[in-house]
Amino acid sequence: MKEKNWFREHGLILLTGVVVGVAALVLTAMGNPKNMGFCIACFERDIAGALGLHSAAKVQYIRPEIIGIVLGALIAALAAREFRAKAGSSPASRFVLGLFVMIGALVFLGCPLRMVIRLGGGDLTAVAGLLGFLAGILVGVVFLKKGFSLGRAYPVPTGEGFMLPGVMVVLLVLLAAFPALLRFSEEGPGSMHAPLVVSLIAGLAVGVMAQRSRLCMAGGLRDAFMLRDFNLLTGFVAIWVTVTVGNLILGNYNLSAVSQPIAHSQYLWSFLGMALAGWGSILLGGCPLRQLILAGEGNGDSAVTVLGMIVGAAVAHNFGLAGNADSVVDGVYTVGGIGTAGMAAVVIGFVVLLAVSVAHLPGKEAA
Repeated sequence: MKEKNWFREHGLILLTGVVVGVAALVLTAMGNPKNMGFCIACFERDIAGALGLHSAAKVQYIRPEIIGIVLGALIAALAAREFRAKAGSSPASRFVLGLFVMIGALVFLGCPLRMVIRLGGGDLTAVAGLLGFLAGILVGVVFLKKGFSLGRAYPVPTGEGFMLPGVMVVLLVLLAAFPALLRFSEEGPGSMHAPLVVSLIAGLAVGVMAQRSRLCMAGGLRDAFMLRDFNLLTGFVAIWVTVTVGNLILGNYNLSAVSQPIAHSQYLWSFLGMALAGWGSILLGGCPLRQLILAGEGNGDSAVTVLGMIVGAAVAHNFGLAGNADSVVDGVYTVGGIGTAGMAAVVIGFVVLLAVSVAHLPGKEAA
């Protein structure tokens, strides 16, 4: 009995981290971009492009991993009788928060999950993102301690809980049966992908495991800072260790801050972009991966957040807010990063998050 309790409380989250790490390594080996076996922000950006929501030709593809994560979470929640259709917890605020979390992540060029995967590949440029994410989490924790809340969700008709999983099924049908209706990248990150079936299976596995273990990096750091509980955080440590060991074995580990795949060395803006993503994730109650899992469990507010992230990806690329990777052209190393519009968007994001944080403190709603 004690062994079962230990596994349920600690072993499951560690196993989930290993599964996610192995899945990232397999997906990269089979075609996904380097240091991007899994990236929720990048993959939702690609989906936005495939649907024609933005015209950045290099990042357009329906990513089966996202579909698999949501459907895997749905299957696991139904099997465990944890599926609950609910909504009504400040959906408009969640949509806007999701939009700015996505903008922050794309300024950095990766969500918290890809940040860990980049570190596992030896990408030292990701350290700035990690420090920024920690800073954003700390700011969010300050507001949580002051009583910040987006309010409770309420039961809604069961069909509401199936809306986002239903959208994912439609996307899968379009990808498998009607690809001519979609846009596909012919070069760049969007053109790099593992086979559909492999990607879908990997997503399903991660969705099931993450639903059962409650894997969430923002939540893990929140618990560590507020409760001195490091259990959730160990899942991301397991991802980092697994990816690091796997890359060392496969000869793909490159400890450097130069010429890392789909990364830039504008460290200040990597820091600020992930600070924005971290703060927003705390206000939302979970990182981008966790929002997909919650949506699969029937949470309509998380479904709205996911849609906000997809719209945020479209906004980022339609208005030139996303980061550009460092590159080597004709033997000359060119630093990427973001332009003035992206910098302004990050600053605006901080203002919006501050406004949302203050507006949802105790007593503010009535005022």
